[in-house]
Amino acid sequence: MSLQTILSLVLIGILAGILSGLVGVGGGVIMVPLLVLLFGMSQHQAQGTSLAVLAVPVTAVAVYNYYNEGHINIKYALVIAVFFVAGSIIGSKFALGLDQRTLKKIFAVILLIIAGKMLWDK
Repeated sequence: MSLQTILSLVLIGILAGILSGLVGVGGGVIMVPLLVLLFGMSQHQAQGTSLAVLAVPVTAVAVYNYYNEGHINIKYALVIAVFFVAGSIIGSKFALGLDQRTLKKIFAVILLIIAGKMLWDK
């Protein structure tokens, strides 16, 4: 790996980590688009790489900080986590069956819907 590649990956990691801790986004919203745009990864490769990063307990420190301030509902988190696993199995199988172009469009539409909802929600 070149120094430029390493520095770009470090920047993606720092940016995703800061935004994850700040507003709860990082993987899909930051890492995936930057891996596609900066490294020319396919949508499948970027999504797989982002998921691989998140498989490691990279958010443990941020979770600890939020927990110490009383901002985590453990019961809700556990229920969501169990079904997140089930959903990720279903979603990844579905995504792997789609062509790159269709998957990118689905990803973009989801980001636009979420952004629009958050922007215009009171």
